[in-house]
Amino acid sequence: MNLKVKNALISVSNKENLIPLLKTLKKFNVNMISSGGTNSTIQKLGYECTELSKYTGFKEMLDGRVKTLHPKVHAGILHDRQNKKHKSEMTKQNFPAIDLIVVNFYPFQKIVTNTKNPKKIIENIDIGGPTLVRAAAKNFKNVTIITNKNDYEYLIKELEKLKGKTSLKFREFMSSKAFGLTAYYDAMIANWF
Repeated sequence: MNLKVKNALISVSNKENLIPLLKTLKKFNVNMISSGGTNSTIQKLGYECTELSKYTGFKEMLDGRVKTLHPKVHAGILHDRQNKKHKSEMTKQNFPAIDLIVVNFYPFQKIVTNTKNPKKIIENIDIGGPTLVRAAAKNFKNVTIITNKNDYEYLIKELEKLKGKTSLKFREFMSSKAFGLTAYYDAMIANWF
């Protein structure tokens, strides 16, 4: 089933290659939500974006350790669009669906290679990013997950071909890549410990 992308949450450590993606999202009237540095970058590039804390009504806290970990975000990703109870709960809470997640993680391997400072290494263990990725990948029937800047071009082609929608086959493939990434990321962290 092809699904329209209406709302996208973008939270990327690596901010390269964003312009073609943002241009395509704008073309198909996708509302963009983003946090901190990503939001600043998107705004500087001249695109409209809702800052995550304005979207959730909750400021990030604990030096940025808690920003995307919010029920409005995760309910928006995880709810089953075909489940009447889920739809009712979402309406009652006034939580919109989030249809596209674009995330890449803190550069853990790079930090481990460049420092022996355990405090700095631990602060670069991404929690919110993998949580977003796993939620979106689990709900691939309803949500598209992009975890690699090299996949932006495939997403753009998909949106162009399907006029602002993504296919189930595409979402499922990106989900498999996403779970591969979280497994690899957790393995790197386990190896460091």
